[in-house]
Amino acid sequence: MRIETLTSDQVERYLDLATSAAKLSAQNMANIDTPGYRAVGLDFESEMKTAISGAEAGGSAQPVHVRFEDGLVARPDGNNVSMDRESLNLAEAQLQFKTGVALLRQQYQLTMNAIHADK
Repeated sequence: MRIETLTSDQVERYLDLATSAAKLSAQNMANIDTPGYRAVGLDFESEMKTAISGAEAGGSAQPVHVRFEDGLVARPDGNNVSMDRESLNLAEAQLQFKTGVALLRQQYQLTMNAIHADK
C-alpha cells in the first residue's frame, strides 16, 4: 500500500532534485582532469518551482534542465572545474537531501499518528 499526499509528492521531487545536484557535482569532480571539460549544474530554485507546480497539477516528474556553469575560471587546458566549488555544491546537496528526508519522515509520522489515534 502506498500512502501519497501532495506534500509527500513535493518532497519526493525535492529529494530527486537534491540527488540530481549531487550527481552533477560528482560528475564535475570526476572530470576535473579532462581537458576542455566545462562544469555543469542546475538552478535548484527554478527546478523546484517547476517540480512543485507539476506536483500540484498532478503531472509526472519532468527531467532536470542541466546547464553549463558560466563565469568560472578556465585553466589553460580549457577545464573550468573547481574542486572547492564542487565540494561546496556537494555539501549543499547533501544538506538538502537530509532536510527532505526529515520532512518526509515527519509527513509519514503524522499519517501514522492519525492511523493510531484511536488506540
